[in-house]
Amino acid sequence: MNKLGKIIVGLSGGVDSSVAALMLLEQGYEVEALFMKNWDEDDKDGHCTAEQDLSDAQKVADKLGIKLHSINFSADYWEDVFEHFLQEHKKGRTPNPDVLCNQKIKFKVFLEHALSLGADKIATGHYARITQDNGEYQLRAGLDDSKDQSYFLHLLNQNQLSKSLFPLGEISKTDVRALAKKHDLITADKKDSTGICFIGERNFSQFLQTYLPKQPGNIVDEHGNFIKHHQGLAFYTIGQRKGLEIGGGFSDSPEPWFVADKHIDTNELLVVQGNHPLLYHQTLATSNLHWIGTPPNLPLDCQAKIRYRQASQNCQVISYGDSLKVIFELPQRAITPGQSVVFYQADICLGGAIIEQRNYE
Repeated sequence: MNKLGKIIVGLSGGVDSSVAALMLLEQGYEVEALFMKNWDEDDKDGHCTAEQDLSDAQKVADKLGIKLHSINFSADYWEDVFEHFLQEHKKGRTPNPDVLCNQKIKFKVFLEHALSLGADKIATGHYARITQDNGEYQLRAGLDDSKDQSYFLHLLNQNQLSKSLFPLGEISKTDVRALAKKHDLITADKKDSTGICFIGERNFSQFLQTYLPKQPGNIVDEHGNFIKHHQGLAFYTIGQRKGLEIGGGFSDSPEPWFVADKHIDTNELLVVQGNHPLLYHQTLATSNLHWIGTPPNLPLDCQAKIRYRQASQNCQVISYGDSLKVIFELPQRAITPGQSVVFYQADICLGGAIIEQRNYE
């Protein structure tokens, strides 16, 4: 029996998970892999690449000499992630399915299945780190700032962290590509996947319209002047520019238009031009609070992100009913209800919550 233990790597068919498996082998672990299929819709336009990804994952597993398991978690994904995703959009909010997918699928259903196969832990190709302090697990940002994915992992709990490994947390994406090339892995130059977790890159509005009915309404400016019609508030998000298709002739300014708000009661989409003050807010209220470790004392001075890849912003977190209110040092652009606000102290991810509303005081 391997003294370091048996690890099952979530092998996606991409370069990151391929190198995660490689690194664990080099570190001396007993390694197996598992390919998850989580989306079962027929894909006639080539956006879902599960068949190609499985083929690439098998080639990587063969190259590394490890066993590849394959399983379909589509029913779990639909029930635990996608139905919530649709319901949030129906309410005019903008959910983050990747956050829920990590909590419910990768670090719950996959973890449970891997343990049933005899694994001691699972591993993924996330750029994040796990440490321990006084017996408590901490989630830390990956050392490669440009790839850090701790934002998407903030709903993990102590048990999930205790059973997980992130081999890429200490290295850069450049290092990952170099290792893949050095070991002649077929994924070395494969393009990174983007888009909705497990669903892939699509025209987002068109994709949603296959599941949600159109509810046309008016697009208006800050003064209530009609500009054009929209197809439904569900198909837009705060701060959006692309896809509005508002050309010249609607104002004297050449600056681009952005979504500033959704008026659910009147089914109106409010748009503004340029760096407009209506795009900025300094406070937000939350729900569904989750702390990764022992809840900190409030009020708390820390940093927060309201979206992935945003630089951490100084803020104060205070109690607000059953959840929190976040007061930023500087006004934040395009705070979006339904998205996650994630809290940090330096490189330690403390947890996060769902943004419920932007306050105007």
